[in-house]
Amino acid sequence: MKKYKRTGPRLPTTYSDWRETDLSLLQELLDAESSLPADAPRALVSVRLSASKAESTSPVRQELDLRLLARERGYRVVGVASDLNVSATRVPPWKRRELGQWLNDRVPEFDTLLFWKLDRFVRRLSDLSTMIEWCVAHGKNLVSKHDPIDLSTATGQAMTVVIGGIAEIEAANTSTRVTSLWGYAKTQSDWLVGKPPYGYTTDNRGILVIDPQACHVLRWCVGAAVRGVSARRMVTVLIRARVPTGGGGQWTTSTLLRRLRNPALMGVRVQESRTGGARRSEPVVGRDGSPIKVADPILTKDQWQSLQSALDKRAKTQPARQRGGTTEFLGVLVCAACGTNMTVHRTTVRQRKYAYLRCRNCPSGGLGAPDPEAVYRSLADEVVAVLGAEPVRVREYAPGVADRTRRTEWEGLKGEAAQGRWIQVRNGDTFRDHWKRGGRGVMADDLRRAGITCEVSRHKKPRVRAPEVRLKLTIPEDAIERLVIKTDVFAGK
Repeated sequence: MKKYKRTGPRLPTTYSDWRETDLSLLQELLDAESSLPADAPRALVSVRLSASKAESTSPVRQELDLRLLARERGYRVVGVASDLNVSATRVPPWKRRELGQWLNDRVPEFDTLLFWKLDRFVRRLSDLSTMIEWCVAHGKNLVSKHDPIDLSTATGQAMTVVIGGIAEIEAANTSTRVTSLWGYAKTQSDWLVGKPPYGYTTDNRGILVIDPQACHVLRWCVGAAVRGVSARRMVTVLIRARVPTGGGGQWTTSTLLRRLRNPALMGVRVQESRTGGARRSEPVVGRDGSPIKVADPILTKDQWQSLQSALDKRAKTQPARQRGGTTEFLGVLVCAACGTNMTVHRTTVRQRKYAYLRCRNCPSGGLGAPDPEAVYRSLADEVVAVLGAEPVRVREYAPGVADRTRRTEWEGLKGEAAQGRWIQVRNGDTFRDHWKRGGRGVMADDLRRAGITCEVSRHKKPRVRAPEVRLKLTIPEDAIERLVIKTDVFAGK
């Protein structure tokens, strides 16, 4: 038998997942495709699974079933979009890693989207409605192996919506059961579900008990924090001592602080709180207003409060997060010496605030600038001077022949006119108008997409304290093509 080598971004499903009998069937299907006419309808196979557990709907089984369906209908399989460990309830088709790439950037390459069952494709009625609208607008069809779905007729579209409503109800019921279980578990003193907090483990009866090794680590960290040792120093010691983290990976300052600030160390049940944007845990209180005890405490209430006071003394007050990020033109402004991205660093000296544009690789921040706003203005002016007169072009999709069963019309068309394709149209604006209306944030997005960078360097001037800041703009040869705006048809969905 001729061996079949997988190509493309098929990371979730590896060659080792395929048995010899599956490979034989796959080779048979590939051989059958070679006899199809050149203008055979092109099919994209969509494989999705929340968790690789059910053998009946394994990725291999889904792909083979859909390839068999393609052979029955005379489709040529042009690709497989495999998205595993992805929830259809939380992630719509256009945001999935592989299927999303096809739906957003590779639309002209297929005519029909095949999936094993509707709940393998979508779980929300709104997502299904969006996909139906998208398919109708782009001349595509949806075909399910186990559902009577066909968008070529009004009846088929109506049936698709009905089946989608049933799938959404099933997903809602599952979500309700899970929410109810967690809601019940939070009110119980026994540990019913969930991962135990660091410092604890469960015994053979499912009771939450103190983990001796983790408890020893925590008590050492508590003592160090009270003595004024920084969290960064504690992490360094833990890493050198090869202390396991209890969850895989390596110790970090944020991980350690999150564990030391967890009220679960007092033996109470906690839940996550995002008040003010900070990720913290807070105790769950019972009907009497007291925290629910679930285990023996590692720290008493007084010890835990003393620990928090010690941590607060070394805590740094971070500035409020700015909309769009602290640094404008991030990824465009780079250090002239090392090519690292320039970022804004803010300091306060004698109650005066300073902002400085610097890199993180070079000593003293590299050839940075003390006035980021002046750099932004200079860069924007130079970009407008060089590229502002260029016309704005937008990529749009031009559908081909929607109904390929009308052979007379199909055979009478040639080349691109017969198939869907990307086209570029001018919207009447120049980039000067586009950036004036959208602002520097839109300009930064366009420059990053085009691969345009600007080197920042500073040079001392005789008898002048402030350095001279110089900018050098680098524009790739294909920047004009990369500046073409790709409209997101799923924006706001």
